Amino acid sequence: MKLSSSVFALLCLICEILSITLFLRGFFPVPVKSSFSAKSKVTDFPAEPLTGDNPNSTKAPVALFRRVVIMLIDALREDFVFGSEGRSFMPYTRHVVERGSSHSFIAKARPPTVTMPRIKALTTGSIPGFIDVVMNLNSPALLEDNLIWQAKTAGKRIIFYGDDTWVRLFPKHFMEHDGTTSFFVSDYTEVDNNVTRHLDSTLKRDDWDILILHYLGLDHIGHISGPHSSLIGPKLMEMDDIIKKIHAALISKESEGTLPNLLVLCGDHGMSETGSHGGSSEPEINTPLVLISPTFRRKTEFEEPDILEQVDLTPTLALGLGLPISQNSVGRLILAVFEEISLREQLRLLQLNGHQLNRLLQDSIPTFHKEDGYELFRVAEKSHGSWMKLYLEGNTSEVLSNMGKKVLKQYLEALKAMSSALSKQLGKYDMYSMIMAMIFILQVLFLLLLAMPEALSREAVVEVPLASSLLSLPFYLLCLLGSALHVLVCTSAGGPCYLCTLPWVLVFTAIIYFSALTCALVAMAVRRMPTGSKTPIKGSDWTLSELDALLLIGTVGHTLSLASSSFIEEEHQTWYFLLNTLCLAVFQDVCRKYFRERRQRGKEGEEGPLLPSSAEEDFVSPSSFSPVVELRMSAGSERWLALATPLITLACCRLLRSLNQTGVQWAHLPDFGHWLNSGDHKVFLSALAAVSLILIFLLVQRHCSLVSKIALALGLLGVYSYRAAVGNVLFPWQHSSRAVSKGTVEARFVYVFVLGILFTGVKDLLHSQVISSAVDSGRLKSRGLWEVYSGVVLLVALLFRAHNLPTLTCCLLIQTIMAQFIWKKLHYDAAQTTIMHYWFGQAFFFFQGNSNNIGTVDISVGFVGLESYVEAPAIFLTALSTYAGPLLWACHLLCYLSSERDRAVMGLGHGSYIFALLRSIPAVFYVVLVTALRYHLFIWSVFSPKLLYEAMHMLITTAVCLFITFMDQDRTTRP
Repeated sequence: MKLSSSVFALLCLICEILSITLFLRGFFPVPVKSSFSAKSKVTDFPAEPLTGDNPNSTKAPVALFRRVVIMLIDALREDFVFGSEGRSFMPYTRHVVERGSSHSFIAKARPPTVTMPRIKALTTGSIPGFIDVVMNLNSPALLEDNLIWQAKTAGKRIIFYGDDTWVRLFPKHFMEHDGTTSFFVSDYTEVDNNVTRHLDSTLKRDDWDILILHYLGLDHIGHISGPHSSLIGPKLMEMDDIIKKIHAALISKESEGTLPNLLVLCGDHGMSETGSHGGSSEPEINTPLVLISPTFRRKTEFEEPDILEQVDLTPTLALGLGLPISQNSVGRLILAVFEEISLREQLRLLQLNGHQLNRLLQDSIPTFHKEDGYELFRVAEKSHGSWMKLYLEGNTSEVLSNMGKKVLKQYLEALKAMSSALSKQLGKYDMYSMIMAMIFILQVLFLLLLAMPEALSREAVVEVPLASSLLSLPFYLLCLLGSALHVLVCTSAGGPCYLCTLPWVLVFTAIIYFSALTCALVAMAVRRMPTGSKTPIKGSDWTLSELDALLLIGTVGHTLSLASSSFIEEEHQTWYFLLNTLCLAVFQDVCRKYFRERRQRGKEGEEGPLLPSSAEEDFVSPSSFSPVVELRMSAGSERWLALATPLITLACCRLLRSLNQTGVQWAHLPDFGHWLNSGDHKVFLSALAAVSLILIFLLVQRHCSLVSKIALALGLLGVYSYRAAVGNVLFPWQHSSRAVSKGTVEARFVYVFVLGILFTGVKDLLHSQVISSAVDSGRLKSRGLWEVYSGVVLLVALLFRAHNLPTLTCCLLIQTIMAQFIWKKLHYDAAQTTIMHYWFGQAFFFFQGNSNNIGTVDISVGFVGLESYVEAPAIFLTALSTYAGPLLWACHLLCYLSSERDRAVMGLGHGSYIFALLRSIPAVFYVVLVTALRYHLFIWSVFSPKLLYEAMHMLITTAVCLFITFMDQDRTTRP
């Protein structure tokens, strides 16, 4: 079966997407859960040691608190309370922490530090799976045993106000609720006012037991302008006033003979230095936990807060309210909360917590009897029984007290060991799905490598012996073997197995695919083996140059470097180094071809320039830029500009490195972007943004028709107006940086021009398909592609933050000068040009401020021009903004190769194939790597986010190659 290079590459990428999807399904494990279908009940409590069948020995512990108010402030960092910000902006809370009846802790949130998984952790006590990052956008009802369900079942009346994620997770659980969307991050005022407006009336009422308040404004400010914004202080002061109001209301409700009330102040996660979250940096995982109640001893001096796990709050609240602990909780009791009750009651609570952890341990880990925590709990329970014997005998000596303290310590050690073992056992991998996906993706990579000579030939046609493979005996033997292995695995699998749950039709289709591809690979490998004949393989005219070797070694070297967690965290350094090396190699190539070879030609008496001028090109796009013609520049000056191009590129890259600090090691250091975004430098930022937008217009407009040029100019003016409306930049007549609106009208104004330019480009592309003249069709198609590219540039300019507009300007500048003076004049082929575009795209991904940490994803761009949260546009805009760098370079490659089609007829096919190969190599390597390192210490904090980034990048590459394939089909349909 013969396929063009572009179609072949597209099919390979689609197969890889399906394989990676299967791998993700097996890799992201099902979180540790008890196999008991029913939720915990009061009747499940174990008996107190040595109390026999006494009914009182198995009853629920007496509640310690009458009412509980949980005030959750989204993205509340621990230094916002315990640091200098807390002393300045939260004076009342800080006073209670230092001198009041309270307990303070630093609660560590496990990654992923996004809202929905953290709410699940707080209410179930379990550690959610990393795939909950995706589910965060559309939270389903929580069916797992949890604190809210236990409270409702026990008759507790619950009221909730705030983030509507709670309402989606716990439908019909609240007596009263008022939810607000958490995704419209441009609003940081009304979203909190909607919660506070209920407080006065609710605090006066007596018809509730639990009040949950989830404030979102602080998190939204972080997404908009970061943790050091001038908006942070006023918001913290607002929260401090609310805490004071709630505390005063609870104190006024205290009366003799009733249980005390409890106020819980906590955060679901922290906030990185860029204002985002999702990763595992200290500012993102460290959150304050403050428990305030009259039952606690009043402090006389400030004590440094202890460190605990965020999930420890779940069993503490459950037992404090007299409720069973959730079955899947891995949290430990916060003993300080129960310091005022008797020793017997403390030991009883620790026994209940230990019993629940012990059951979960036995149900989750097959070798539980080898765990230290299991044996420590047995010893502690036995010692508890001995203590109870002395206690029931009426022993009141000091021996009883010392023995009780020893039992207490044994219980705490057992709880710590069991909780640690369960936390490490985050879930059970589906190894069958992972291994099959890994085999599939390895097959595709080998297929791409074996097809390289044909895919990069002049014909750009790959012959895949698929039909002959389907008729061969090994194919049927492999199908039989695969079916037998599948039955064997599914009948003996002891863990989760996704493939075993699929219909047999899908499974057998996968087996046929595997068998046919294996036979085809063997046939292609045999065809590539040397046979002693000197006749070359048809189409194998592609050779490896010095630059090709550099590009290949650089790509493979970068891929191998990802085996280290530190290299993943600082991957941007690798791309910056490779880009600098590429610029130096290009500089050497320019010197050799423009100067040394020209001198050699002069010595040999040859006349004429070494390289053709623009007028001598075989095919020139109407949108091409010629310095000789348009700027009246001499050939010698053009030669010096070519020499300066790598140096200008190096200068731009150095500037962009200083604009956004990324990675982990130096992300906390101030960069040029922080300086620009500070309030004192808004005038300079405004001037820089204006200059950048003007340069963007000058660099892009030359490719457009007159109508598109006008639309582009007005659109860029709208971009500046939008940034001025939201308060990022200033107009000359403005005297204040205060935001005058949310920018919805201005953003929609830009969207109109984006759609107009895209419509014009698509119209030209469709028109080019019906024109009979190949020359006219080529020119019209080239103009259409450039106009589509211009529309994408305008959309990216709208989504980029004001300080990032120079990144877009440098991107366009480098593309322009490299295309004119390097790729075109030095006659680099499509493969070399594609690899360079890929490298630049990867580097610009990090120049934007991105990293392999989910916390650097800027979700605020998903709401540009929207008045409410709409899922599909928000996801599209966020993905486009995040991958703008690679996408712009891929689009430019398509436009450039299309405009040069007469000089590189098979350029689109070669480019599509190279793109597929460059994406496949790191994807395959990384799938193998995370499989081997699935029990690594940093598997969830470092390797898992990178795996999600790789999968998303593969999806975007597939979309780009689909468009390239569509454009490439025109050459096969025209004579």
